Amino acid sequence: MIDLRSDTVSQPSEAMREAIAHAAVGDDVFGDDPTVNELESFTAKLLDKEAAMFVPSGTQSNLCALLAHCQRGDEYIVGDHAHTYMYEGGGAAVLGSIQPQPIPMLESGMLDLNRVREAVKPNDIHFPRSRLLCIENTTNGKAISLEELAAGAETASDNSLFYHLDGARLWNAAISLEVEVNQITAFFDSISVCLSKGLGAPIGSVLVGKSPFIDEARKWRKMLGGGMRQTGLIAAAGLFAIQNNVNRLAQDHKNAALLATGLEQNNGITVEANETNMVFIQLREENKFIQADLHDLGICTIWNKSRCRLVTHIDVTENDIDKVTEAFAKLV
Repeated sequence: MIDLRSDTVSQPSEAMREAIAHAAVGDDVFGDDPTVNELESFTAKLLDKEAAMFVPSGTQSNLCALLAHCQRGDEYIVGDHAHTYMYEGGGAAVLGSIQPQPIPMLESGMLDLNRVREAVKPNDIHFPRSRLLCIENTTNGKAISLEELAAGAETASDNSLFYHLDGARLWNAAISLEVEVNQITAFFDSISVCLSKGLGAPIGSVLVGKSPFIDEARKWRKMLGGGMRQTGLIAAAGLFAIQNNVNRLAQDHKNAALLATGLEQNNGITVEANETNMVFIQLREENKFIQADLHDLGICTIWNKSRCRLVTHIDVTENDIDKVTEAFAKLV
């Protein structure tokens, strides 16, 4: 199957499996798993921050960050279509009693900073305390520019807000912007990065920031059930992914561009957007059988009526792109 549902569906390579099989392990709750410690140290240094913490998932990483930055009754300001607000189960509100304040997102994926400034609450007992501004980069495949991120940092500083980045696809953003990854992370107090999306690891994310912040987040990780034991077995996959699979993300971007170009030749399809490794398409006529028909041709997709997001990743080749374009030509 050619699986275009997400970049989370990739399989570990043989080299990654070798790294997993031979990983040195200890007890991470006691802080003595050498592979976890190496992954955390390597990631913190790469993103130019003091410390890091390995967690099972991006959702837990973002939640640990919110809980470490905010107290009960505080508020975090977030995009109205951001992952932390829309797709993480409302964990901040349910588990942390942290109120979300959603703000309209611009076409670039950045928040409307004028609306952010208006949303910051005054120091008054009637209101929750505004504590944190959350940004997601990339969002819907779009990389937010350094200029916009800098403006967000200035807005956060002017309003005494912490500044958190949901950087699940941070390296895709860096490659798209043609900058070093620490040029993006320099603006933020904390960053969550995912290892199981474009980088091809089977599991895991890393949260980075200043040492006292990570110490606080580690307490919350334990409370949330994320304190694991011989975690080096999965941390080895994440370490291998960061050390070997970052630069090749450019190939995913190239394949997505090839896919968009091929689909644009189909009169029955409108290509809505193509940035980084995602292509968004819309059928001009509804076809409720399209998902099943594509599956029968060996292509796995997810549709919302006649709209679909197609995501390239480490297991999708240029030859696969040709097959996908041909399948759409046959069906649409």
